[in-house]
Amino acid sequence: MSYTALYRKFRPENFKDVKGQDHIVTTLKNQIEAERIGHAYLFCGTRGTGKTTIAKLFAKTVNCENPVDGNPCGECRSCKAIAAGASMNVKEIDAASNNGVENIREIISDVSYSPADGRYKVYIIDEVHMLSIGAFNALLKTLEEPPSYCIFILATTEVHKIPITILSRCQRYDFKRITIDTITDRLRELMETEQVEVEEKALRYVAKTADGSMRDALSLLDQCIAFHFGQKLTYDMVLDVLGAVDTVVFSRLLREILDRSVLGCIDLLEEIVMQGRELTQFVSDFTWYLRNLLIVKTTDDVEDVLDVSSDNKKRLMEEAEMTDAESIIRYIRIFSELSGNIRYAGQKRILIEIALIKLCKPQMEIQTDSLLDRIRALEERMEKGIPMMAASMPASGGEGSAGVVSAPVKKELPKALPEEIKEIVGQWPAIVATAENLLKNQLKHAKLSLSVDGKLLLVVEEGISSDYFAIEGKKQYTPGKSGCTVTYWRILLVKRFLNLLSGLLAALLIIQSAALPASALRVQITTHKSSGYTDEEGN
Repeated sequence: MSYTALYRKFRPENFKDVKGQDHIVTTLKNQIEAERIGHAYLFCGTRGTGKTTIAKLFAKTVNCENPVDGNPCGECRSCKAIAAGASMNVKEIDAASNNGVENIREIISDVSYSPADGRYKVYIIDEVHMLSIGAFNALLKTLEEPPSYCIFILATTEVHKIPITILSRCQRYDFKRITIDTITDRLRELMETEQVEVEEKALRYVAKTADGSMRDALSLLDQCIAFHFGQKLTYDMVLDVLGAVDTVVFSRLLREILDRSVLGCIDLLEEIVMQGRELTQFVSDFTWYLRNLLIVKTTDDVEDVLDVSSDNKKRLMEEAEMTDAESIIRYIRIFSELSGNIRYAGQKRILIEIALIKLCKPQMEIQTDSLLDRIRALEERMEKGIPMMAASMPASGGEGSAGVVSAPVKKELPKALPEEIKEIVGQWPAIVATAENLLKNQLKHAKLSLSVDGKLLLVVEEGISSDYFAIEGKKQYTPGKSGCTVTYWRILLVKRFLNLLSGLLAALLIIQSAALPASALRVQITTHKSSGYTDEEGN
């Protein structure tokens, strides 16, 4: 006799063998016992969750001659015919290959004939979302008002593709993903029946890889048993058959990323590739590992959330202290994008290497989380006392320079003029106008200026003017580069100068308004050659 796959060999024969869909099983059994059977059902959910199995059990039960507690007896003629696929009352249609209007018309034509044996005609349309729009429209009327002996069961994995007019005519049942514990318990039970010795850790990994699908779990376990036939199936054997990577490798990879070691990540990926691991599965598993790490980082009680061993949980808690939630989210984002791109990529290894380099070098990205990671890395380096070198900039002459950029020199602003000097400068034309003729002629060619140390300067041309002020002021002569002479007039000279002015009253008012202290005012008279002098300050 030919070999039968495990998922076909152990297909449930009654409702109590259905695992993980208690809410649906209970509802259907109550309807059968109360004889409140609907005319149209819609079973939707992911693959391998029991949609077709429950549809066949329901068809077998409603036609069973001796049902027991809402379950088929399995002994009557109707149950045996349905189990063998020879019953004329139960018809299973694959809508993926029979999706035209003509196929639906055949169903409508067949519905008009009552069942020759049994109570109900049951039409199971699998993958019903594959029907064309015309086929859906042709099915509407029959689905709304079928004969009393007809039951339609529509099964689909993509319920959003079904028209609302079909949905409104059916009782909808959503099938849940089966939990890892439920799948593990079912696998353990079947392995005891098959007398195959399997490690508990291996069973749990198969259940986790199945992603909520009982059929996938049985197919994967069947594959592993066939590869290591006659041996005890261990966790390492399962990893080897499925091309998966142990969580210890993920821990090593994460620590290399946290150390910003690109070479370490590339070497570890080389090791994984040489072991013949499936790279697509590796990306998916590492993303899941990062998800567990994020939960440990952000949740206090992880007992009910994570389904990992105590060793893995301890390792995750250690690694959660080594990083922050924002960095983990960035890692998950990059690997999630990689998971979508790598499935049909020709060079999967190169894509993974690029992703690992991005994780180690956040400066390669411009997203906000990458910038935060760069700032965090700089803060860690500064805390460790590693100096930050300034970036090299080209020299001002156009030549490249590798030196450290010097800080910009802040231009010092000139000091404000004293109020008394401002007052004298403002009234200077009036002072000159009130002087006697000889002095007035000399002052007309003089300029007021301010020395570096804040003294008032009277600048005159070298020649008659300089000689006049030198004689009158008892000159203290000091030659300079340009032949200029400098004469310091103290307060006595200022008094004598003011006495020469004919407008004594106006001058006294100016001095009083400036409120000059006797020790604060110094007037400096400087001579210069008339050939090249210009007053740059305009004073």
